[in-house]
Amino acid sequence: MTVTPRRRNPRAALAGAACVLAVGTGLTGCGGEDPDAGTNGVGKLSAAQIQRKTRTVAEAAQTVRLHGTVVTSGSTYALDMRLKSDGGTGSVTAEGATFGLLRVGEQLFLKADADFWSHDTGDADAAAAEKLAGKYVKVPQGDPSYKKFSGFTDKDVLLDGLLALHGTVETEGRHEQNGTRTVRISGDGGDGGSLDVSLEGKPYPLRLVRAGSAGTLTFSDWNKDFALTEPDKDDTLDYGKQLPTS
Repeated sequence: MTVTPRRRNPRAALAGAACVLAVGTGLTGCGGEDPDAGTNGVGKLSAAQIQRKTRTVAEAAQTVRLHGTVVTSGSTYALDMRLKSDGGTGSVTAEGATFGLLRVGEQLFLKADADFWSHDTGDADAAAAEKLAGKYVKVPQGDPSYKKFSGFTDKDVLLDGLLALHGTVETEGRHEQNGTRTVRISGDGGDGGSLDVSLEGKPYPLRLVRAGSAGTLTFSDWNKDFALTEPDKDDTLDYGKQLPTS
């Protein structure tokens, strides 16, 4: 008995291929599959509801890592900070200079190389810079630098200022950040900034593009604890009433 192979309908084959592509790109409409299956469900919410929900879980988180750039007052800062409620640690790069920041409670420390501390070519200035280089220099709370630099270590201040979108907020489909499915919301079609929110686990913000080309930031390590302790006294200098940073 001869069995004749059954020919596959080419249109059905094409439709199947289209569905595979649709699944891979986050599109829907093939076989009635629910795009929110296996997610935390925030993709079903309105853009305003997503924004409120992601801010709520971000503010409640104990820790976060923040990495990227922020443009403010004409200056660009590259940040790589780990933050928690009582302080933070990491590095900041501005105008080609990189320095470390560490805040434990109210105590703020700055660590940089000799070039950061140098302001002229005088021997006295060079000697002072060498003394400060590589040390954790305690920033006086009355110094103008304290408020400026401590803001980079304040989780609540940073998140409150960074997670705002401007204009009319709408959803912009499904995306992916480092292997995690996201839903994107944006203000004024992207001109007011955009925010990718995780569709897996808690709806944490994962990536922010700030309005007006004011920087791009990624958020990770939500609720992953890390050590935050003051540096050893042998590695610390108390400069005095004012830092020589301006």
